[in-house]
Amino acid sequence: MPKTLIKLTDIKKDYVNDEVVTSVLRGVSFEIQEGEFVAIMGASGSGKSTLMHILGFLDRPSGGVYEFEGRNIADFSDDELAGLRNQQVGFIFQSFHLLPKTTVYDNVKLPLVYTRLSAREIEKRTKDAIKAVGLYHRLNHLSNQLSGGEQQRVAIARALVNNPKVIFADEPTGNLDSKSGTQIMEILEDLNDEGHTIILVTHEQDTAAHARRIIRVRDGQLMSDEAVVNRRSAKNGELVK
Repeated sequence: MPKTLIKLTDIKKDYVNDEVVTSVLRGVSFEIQEGEFVAIMGASGSGKSTLMHILGFLDRPSGGVYEFEGRNIADFSDDELAGLRNQQVGFIFQSFHLLPKTTVYDNVKLPLVYTRLSAREIEKRTKDAIKAVGLYHRLNHLSNQLSGGEQQRVAIARALVNNPKVIFADEPTGNLDSKSGTQIMEILEDLNDEGHTIILVTHEQDTAAHARRIIRVRDGQLMSDEAVVNRRSAKNGELVK
């Protein structure tokens, strides 16, 4: 039986500015099981990015309950949440957030710098992550010497290096041409096939179609939550069950 990784119950998020309250999330509830590939879709202003920030421990909800592996995150201090974020979560963003005049190796190694791992283990994990995205031949290249698609692969390797429970991909193909975007989605599919939980945030239907399930939000509320019957695979361009 799949294990529940994430459970949201009536999640709300309000922002207060000069005593004006803006409700961004208005009671969102759903569960995500380990090993799922879920796309969260919505137009700009729908609340999908705020939802991702809460799911990824970057922000706290104003109301409701968020349980991660059965634990209520409200019980965690900010330092404990930072530890969860560093150890259990990997992030891939539309902007790659790489250090420009730094090698591929050092960019990918960055999340491990403050761990207690041995130098040998850090080197192994870093090289394994780079191999996983097909960039081992670029190991010592500077990130600003790479194409956009290659830079996004480095960002994926960096997200992988801590062997996280869940990988969040926020518009990961937004700055890429169609060929590079397809290659990135293929990597995400492969990672999901290997057992990684993937949560993809996008406004593009073609990108969301690679997931196995699509959650749609509008005006801070969950509008639909459906399995993808005809999933589009990046590996061969065909529809798969």
